[in-house]
Amino acid sequence: MTTAEPLLPTQRPAPLDRWRARIAADPQRERLFSWLVPVLVTLFAGVLRFWNLGHPRAIVFDETYYVKDSWSQWVLGFPAKWPPEGADALFLGGDTNAFETAGSFVVHPPLGRFFIGLGMALFGPDSSTGWRFAVAVFGTATVLLVYLVAKTLTRSVVFAGIASGLLAIDGLSIVLSRVALLDGILTFFLLLGFWFVLLDRRRHVARLAAFAAAREASGHDPAWGPVFWNRPWLLAAGAALGAATAVKWSGLYVLAAFGVWVVVTDALARRRAGVGIWPADAAFRQGPVSFLLLVPVAAVVYLVSWTSWLTTDGGWDRQSVDNAPAQGFWSWVPLGLQNLWKYHQDIYGFHVGLTTPHSYQSPAWQWPLLIRPTSMYWNQGDAGVEAVSSIPNPLIWWAAVAAVVFLAARFAMTLEWRYAAVLIGVAATYVPWLLYPERTIFQFYTVAIMPFLVLALTFALREIAGRADAAPARRAAGQNSVIVFLVIVTLVSAFWYPVWTGMTVPYEFWRIHNWLPTWI
Repeated sequence: MTTAEPLLPTQRPAPLDRWRARIAADPQRERLFSWLVPVLVTLFAGVLRFWNLGHPRAIVFDETYYVKDSWSQWVLGFPAKWPPEGADALFLGGDTNAFETAGSFVVHPPLGRFFIGLGMALFGPDSSTGWRFAVAVFGTATVLLVYLVAKTLTRSVVFAGIASGLLAIDGLSIVLSRVALLDGILTFFLLLGFWFVLLDRRRHVARLAAFAAAREASGHDPAWGPVFWNRPWLLAAGAALGAATAVKWSGLYVLAAFGVWVVVTDALARRRAGVGIWPADAAFRQGPVSFLLLVPVAAVVYLVSWTSWLTTDGGWDRQSVDNAPAQGFWSWVPLGLQNLWKYHQDIYGFHVGLTTPHSYQSPAWQWPLLIRPTSMYWNQGDAGVEAVSSIPNPLIWWAAVAAVVFLAARFAMTLEWRYAAVLIGVAATYVPWLLYPERTIFQFYTVAIMPFLVLALTFALREIAGRADAAPARRAAGQNSVIVFLVIVTLVSAFWYPVWTGMTVPYEFWRIHNWLPTWI
């Protein structure tokens, strides 16, 4: 007689898994959940960015350039010179048309200034809310974009909600959505281009899979695969990255990086589809087509951003080569474009030679360590201190940097394409700055990296939470760890919010935010 083995008790799923299963069991509730999460996160991000947006009513940090240049560009079609002394005081005093008619040498393309100028036209040029309105809109929209990107990568509402929520409460993203600089607008268009590239990949891979199925059904092993011209998301990506470059030239690095990624992922997809000569097929047949779909539209969008400069006569360098136009092969180029090329040579010379010392400069090698954040505004009065520091939430930042290292290790082991996509986004927005160790640059440039950092961090948190097939006890412990982390970083953001937004606080309260001596 054999003794039956005792039955082990059935383990119940982790509490969060049970809650998620209940939502998934009801299609109507699932739809509501999938809409409610992005809407609530975006609204919350908007509150953090638009609340008391006009404070401080002062020209903060490099707003001294972008506010006045944006307004003169809106009025004249090009940035104009301002009086050499007291221009900020005149502007704040209401004399917003004190600019001259001569063009000013401005070192960034016009598109970002156009959006800032639009906000000033809507609310009045003397309104500090007006000159920050556009960056607040773009900053809020970037949070929604992170949700859409994360959802595209994983098809998980929870994953996407965590990623966008982390960006919503991050201080660097909040500050660069409340100060009229170009970097928040740049970040939006970079991330928009990334999302379009992901959508193109999804559609392109599906079409190659259909080709592979047809090949298998026919019994043929073709040496060459199909060449697809109909890739609207790739065109859209080119337009978005062209717009990013029309805000700041650093968009070019991301355009190049994503262009290479498009070709590489196409090559790997062709290998999976059974294409015999897949490397050459991707590089020499589909590759040139992808280039023509991505790059020319980016160039057109960039050039169109200069329309007001080309159609007026007062801009910097506008007639610089009129008396000595190009000869020979380039003589066919219109004079306006020849002048624009000369202007671009001047801009390039400025950027590569910018070594003016600044008390808040921070070379790119310091950025992962968060050594020298930028103080945008600081004022001490009888009631206390008002400060605007572009420091990110320190816990989110350091955890995200560690997550990038983790993701790189995981990619080396798994070759997961989603990890590669995020890592390329980080590299394209960070590594180029390492090439200019002597140039005067600032920590707040990292706002363009933040969306990719929070994506990396969310992937790491998903690993901590445990795989879907993990034991319920493991899932419960992992999920609780993630919840504790999210609660802590939210409390840290609440602690920092007053010194991200210029709220009046006691001096000692401001002091205890300087965790490192280099943060003062």
